[in-house]
Amino acid sequence: MLKDILQEKLDKRKRKWWEWHKKNPQVWDKFESYTLEAINSGRKKYSHWAIINRIRWHNEIETRGGDFKISNDYICFYARLFHARHPQYKDFFTLKPLKEEKDMAMLEVKTENRNVSFLPKLRNHS
Repeated sequence: MLKDILQEKLDKRKRKWWEWHKKNPQVWDKFESYTLEAINSGRKKYSHWAIINRIRWHNEIETRGGDFKISNDYICFYARLFHARHPQYKDFFTLKPLKEEKDMAMLEVKTENRNVSFLPKLRNHS
C-alpha cells in the first residue's frame, strides 16, 4: 500500500516534468547540445547540474531571457533522458536513485527482514 503511494508520487513528478518539458523544448536542445560539447571536449563524466546552470546562465545573462525558471526537481530527469537517448554515454552523468525509488527500496528491505525477524535463531546441529 505504501509502495503504491510512493509509486504514484513518483509518477506524478515524472508527469509534471514531462508536461513542463514539452512546453520548453529549448531546454532539452541546450541540455543535449552542451552535454555533447562536454563529451567532445574529452570528458568522461560531468555534472548534469552544471549543464542546467549553463542553460540558466545562457538564458538569463547572454540572451536576457527574463524570468525563465528550471526547477531543480527536473534536473535529474534531463540526465536520465540523455542517457536514454544516448545509451553509448550511459555513464556520463552519475545518477542517484530518486527519493521515491530509494524509499520503495528501503520499504522492500524492511518488509523482507520483518518476515523472519520474530523467529528464534536456529542452531547448527551437525
